[in-house]
Amino acid sequence: MLRRLDALDRRLFRAAHRRHAPVLDRVLPQLTSSADHGLLWYGVAGALALSGQRRAAVRGLASLAVASAVANVPAKYAARRSRPLLEPVPLPRQLLRQPTTTSFPSGHSASAAAFAAGVALESPRLAAPVGLLAAGVAYGRVHTGVHYPGDVVAGVALGAACAVAVKRVWPARPDRPAAGQVAVEAPALPDGAGLVLVVNTGGGSADQVDDVEQALREQLPRAEVVRAEDDIEQALRKAAATATVLGVMGGDGTVNCAAGIALEAGLPLAVVPGGTLNHFAGELGIDSVDDVVEAVRHGSAVRVSVGTAGEGLYFLNTFAIGVYPDLVREREKHEGRLGKWPAMALATARVMRRAESVALQVDGEDRRLWTLFAGNGHYHPSGFAPTWRERMDDGCIDIRLIDADRRLARTRMTLALLTGRLGRSRVYEERVVGRLPVRSREGGLSIARDGEVSDGPDQLLLRAADAPLVVYRP
Repeated sequence: MLRRLDALDRRLFRAAHRRHAPVLDRVLPQLTSSADHGLLWYGVAGALALSGQRRAAVRGLASLAVASAVANVPAKYAARRSRPLLEPVPLPRQLLRQPTTTSFPSGHSASAAAFAAGVALESPRLAAPVGLLAAGVAYGRVHTGVHYPGDVVAGVALGAACAVAVKRVWPARPDRPAAGQVAVEAPALPDGAGLVLVVNTGGGSADQVDDVEQALREQLPRAEVVRAEDDIEQALRKAAATATVLGVMGGDGTVNCAAGIALEAGLPLAVVPGGTLNHFAGELGIDSVDDVVEAVRHGSAVRVSVGTAGEGLYFLNTFAIGVYPDLVREREKHEGRLGKWPAMALATARVMRRAESVALQVDGEDRRLWTLFAGNGHYHPSGFAPTWRERMDDGCIDIRLIDADRRLARTRMTLALLTGRLGRSRVYEERVVGRLPVRSREGGLSIARDGEVSDGPDQLLLRAADAPLVVYRP
């Protein structure tokens, strides 16, 4: 059977090089060479990130990293197939530098398919352009004579499988806003009078801040914009004292701070995405300043629940105790260089070597845990990669625990985290509750709220805040 497949592969290879294709002879050698060492895909990822598709860029690069590692080490070592002879390949098609590794599978094809599939899983509307580019790179390996067609098919299949595997560990968020929030009336500000927008200048680029300010001057000329970098909380409190509507531009940590102040002041909140991570804005369906302008002009808003762990300890998305805050700190050291998922994998490996479990009393029961995660609302999917919510006003708390008392709990947790199988592990449990009292049995706690790490009190009560938050949404 293998001999027949090999013979067919060789016939297809020779047939491909009997075809006269002068345009492809000019384009494909340059295209496929541009993907050496992933350089083409790093460039595409950078363009995606600059255009606001950060998650798609990171998912594509994460999938590429896994596929490249699998294709270029264990897969090639196991197969050890020789490269095709260049005799039937026209000279204009041949690469200036011929690869010296074995032929099966095609590493370029695996990386191209993994990147394209990863991007498509996160943002389906990008599937066609990125997929076309990946197809050109993959076919270019046959066209330039460095791979048999079977090498390329195997590489594409491997790359797509790696993208799916990454999705199991880091599920994709639906490309739609959370549904079901109750629409409410909010002040309509046709010219922006009464809106005070505090901009965290440390969260976004200078150009992004300038663009937002320019858009507000043109569309909401009476809105006030306050730039702040050092003490965001002080700037927000000062703005809340005079505003009819409190606005904020920044990432999730900045928006969390603004939400707590708006809630305490009884003000509606307008959120302009402008940080590294904008989960809250994204789930509301707010992608740009234009979405916010439209909502503020027409008074279009919804009620959303706000989680709290105690006085002043609000969280819009997530709350965590245990190793998770340490994972966040370690991930942030490497995220700018590696991307979110590779940085998280590295952080998991490093943190779990030295991690200490925490002794807690959870709902009256003494527990020793690696981490306690709480989501503001019911998160999906099940397992320890919660990514999205169907609605943001259900008033419940999604609890996920990793037990440290079971045998080999540290090893089992690390392996389950990295393989995406934590939801099936016996060290893991989850539940949805209305409230959950938590007390430290060993003193103070390190907590993470919406990605921001801080010290917390010994006793906490996880629940929804008494009053919902009104947030503008188009």
